[in-house]
Amino acid sequence: MNQILVIDDDITIQLTLQRILEKQGYEVAIANNGEAGIEMAIALQPAVIICDWMMPGLKGPDVCRRVKERPELSSSFFILLTAFDSVDQLVRGLDAGADDFLTKPTERAELQARIRAGVRSYELKRQLRLQAEQIEAELAEAASYVRSLLPEPLTGPISTDWKFLPSAQLGGDSFHCFWLTDDCLAIYLLDVSGHGVGAALLSATLMNVLRSQSLPETDFQQPEQVLRSLNGRFRMGDQNDKYFTIWYGVYRPHSRQLVYGSAGHPPAILIEDGKSARQLQTPAVAAGMFENSEYVQQECSIAAGSTLYLFSDGIYEEIDTDRNELWGLENFIQFLQATHQNCGDRAEQVIPSVLNRVRQLRGKSRFIDDVSLLQVVFR
Repeated sequence: MNQILVIDDDITIQLTLQRILEKQGYEVAIANNGEAGIEMAIALQPAVIICDWMMPGLKGPDVCRRVKERPELSSSFFILLTAFDSVDQLVRGLDAGADDFLTKPTERAELQARIRAGVRSYELKRQLRLQAEQIEAELAEAASYVRSLLPEPLTGPISTDWKFLPSAQLGGDSFHCFWLTDDCLAIYLLDVSGHGVGAALLSATLMNVLRSQSLPETDFQQPEQVLRSLNGRFRMGDQNDKYFTIWYGVYRPHSRQLVYGSAGHPPAILIEDGKSARQLQTPAVAAGMFENSEYVQQECSIAAGSTLYLFSDGIYEEIDTDRNELWGLENFIQFLQATHQNCGDRAEQVIPSVLNRVRQLRGKSRFIDDVSLLQVVFR
């Protein structure tokens, strides 16, 4: 049964409204003043609140404003009961958040019609809120599934660490380090365009394809072949106009050689001797955009003690409030290099330090885009 809360200091008005509304099948609660009305509204969360404008203490607009400030009362329909009918009064009431007005003396038919409209509004808002909560729960479940696909950190001569901070919506970042053979470690990080379920589904599909090595006629030890096959299989036109960037490399511990290629992705950063930083990147557009895109691969030696960092662009596309400008890739790389040097042998401190800086720039708990940072230490 829908509940109506009447807030009025006039007992005659209370009894009149209560009698009319109860005959219509509504459950009616009564509060004698604004403060008591707010407490009852919080406790009851009624479908409709009818509140007198002129009362001792808190006036109707003040009660309305305080009620509307509470998220748990966002669905309640608020009617101001007033003897005024001037435009100024209506404006004040609307500015306070009122949904409707009733003018004294109240006609029975008008009261009943406005209550019916208020109840319909309440039911619609409540249904929308429940649907939003269900969607939020489903998105959280989907995000949990995506996170379950991310790799366990490696330990030993090659160790890995990572951090994934999802955006306010489902995003498209994913990454992995896995052994193709006993002497071939695949390393990649990819970022699907856009946000939401579509980006997350494509990201999860790409992760499963790479992990299962299920690209036909593709040598997964050759980044150029992997990038070309991904580009051919996942065309934008077949993926709801979504493309993706990716950095993919293969490391051979026996020879200490890293062969790598990228498709529109930010460069991986290789820090050698704890000091110098090299950008590892090959020129090519994002995968899925053009059918005849060409991809290449390059090779470099990895000295003992080197560290490789892979990341998505969400980590540096933040506004530096001190400079009032985009932080940008170059500033991020400089900060990453300086942080790595300051941490010395404590590689496990680099990622938390970098992400603390990113959070400072963001100034909020949630990010616009996914933020991913993968660290690979070669001993």
